[in-house]
Amino acid sequence: MTLSVPPHPSTPDALLAAIAESGNAVTQGWMRLLSSAPDIERASSLQTSYLEQQSRLWSALLSGHKESLVDDDDDKRFASREWRENPYFNYLRQSYLLAAKYVEEVVDKATLDAQAKERARFAARQWIDAMCPANFAATNPAALRAALDSKGESLTRGMANLLADATKGRISQTDETAFELGRNIATTPGEVVYENDLIQLIQYAPRSAEVAKRPLVMIPPCINKYYILDLQPENSLVGYAVDSGHTVFMVSWRNVGPEQGHYDWDDYLELGVFTPLRVAREITKAEKVNALGFCVGGTLLGAGLAVMAAKGEDVVESVTFLAAMLDFADTGQIGLFVDEASVAAREAAIGRGGIFPGSDLAFVFSSLRANDLIWPYVVNNYLLGEAPAAFDLLYWNADSTNLPGPMYCYYLRNTYLENNLRKPGALLNCGVPVDLGKVRLPVFVLATREDHIVPWRSAYRTLDLLSGQKAFVLGASGHIAGVVNPPGKKRRSYWVGEPFARRGLMTGAVQALVPFSFGSLRLHRLEAACIPSNAASIRLLEKTGFVREGYAREYLCINGLWQDHVLFGRLNGTA
Repeated sequence: MTLSVPPHPSTPDALLAAIAESGNAVTQGWMRLLSSAPDIERASSLQTSYLEQQSRLWSALLSGHKESLVDDDDDKRFASREWRENPYFNYLRQSYLLAAKYVEEVVDKATLDAQAKERARFAARQWIDAMCPANFAATNPAALRAALDSKGESLTRGMANLLADATKGRISQTDETAFELGRNIATTPGEVVYENDLIQLIQYAPRSAEVAKRPLVMIPPCINKYYILDLQPENSLVGYAVDSGHTVFMVSWRNVGPEQGHYDWDDYLELGVFTPLRVAREITKAEKVNALGFCVGGTLLGAGLAVMAAKGEDVVESVTFLAAMLDFADTGQIGLFVDEASVAAREAAIGRGGIFPGSDLAFVFSSLRANDLIWPYVVNNYLLGEAPAAFDLLYWNADSTNLPGPMYCYYLRNTYLENNLRKPGALLNCGVPVDLGKVRLPVFVLATREDHIVPWRSAYRTLDLLSGQKAFVLGASGHIAGVVNPPGKKRRSYWVGEPFARRGLMTGAVQALVPFSFGSLRLHRLEAACIPSNAASIRLLEKTGFVREGYAREYLCINGLWQDHVLFGRLNGTA
């Protein structure tokens, strides 16, 4: 195909015509690709139906009447009115969505084993998301309108944004000039009371008339900075805990460089878990501490507790796990990136020394939710030429931390690949065998329903691994927003298993922290009952209207997770 594009369009109409013609070429190319199914599907009813629908759309466009074959009212990518009112853009939108559905169905019908099919689904979704017509200036009506209204200035700004992000090596997701550590983020007063080659330990100043004698030690994820738990004053978990009377210590992980590239998993336990627990006890002169681990920090804390149990060290009174995994049987989409070949390649490259860049891991996490964390910013920053809005969570998300190669490779192999942490005696950490079952402590576990990094069912399995009293809460939202969720905003709901709540220890540190992480309008309790089967539970949930039809299974801890009782739901008061 030969394009005839004026080299220097002198009017807005000429500019629009040039962009539109280029857009037609792009669109026609990938639509032809999508209309050609693999040979194995060429005679199938699936392909026939797809081609018939595409033909109907094309005929409607040529005849000038509207044809509606898809329902996408909730798709934010097509929010501009032109996607429905303009025949051309209406055709693009529906043709793309039909093609996307077709590709997904082709993958679903492919003869593949479960792991290969999940990888194929992920790859297909990445490609489908990338090829959305909203992601191209020539086929995005909002971008075209902005270019015309600004006489091309939006395109100039977009190019400047693209060059700036290329220099940084990542897509800007927030206005990074809006935040400054110590000024409007990470502002809870405190001081560094200890440091070694891997961490600094922060002790926060008290803000209550009395403080608890037993300190609370927080271990955040080592792949990002500590201040996720101390963002702005209104959503700081640290500030909330301090105001509740806790003496709070926070581990701040070092962004390691080549000099620390030799550290392994045991070093992270010794320097990043055991040492902070010891220093906090020494400073406060307390016999024990309450410990909290978030995400990978929770995994490290769990392994550390097993080591201390094996050594007979009784220095932790209670433990809280926030969106953390100890059982890696189901790791969600992240597991699609991990296989023997990829882990062996990492081990060969950095397993004996070196650095795994935090930016690489940040990109992987963003790709899991590309339509939320990648493409909206491509459109906003580059096509519309706008600056991203200020958002503290995304500012923190961009502030990643490197990991030493030996530590990262050990973690990858023994959790995501082989799931050895959950197997009694399979690992030897700090000279002793690891058995999570010997950890006999009051345990509080928080998972979030939409977590794409720590699936909530995986977090729930922690209860089966540890001994002692247990409490589990399923919160709404995702990995970060479901945890950093102050009660004043009243934006989230949560669910608790009443039998575990009764057996669990909901006092002390746990009781003080629960209102922060689970600020909700209503409290939905899942209560034990003698019901014949999960199927009966599902019917009851849907019949009573507790959940929408088809969603009851999400509110039942199935697949063997609840082993001693069956649950059904009912609304039981307000929080």
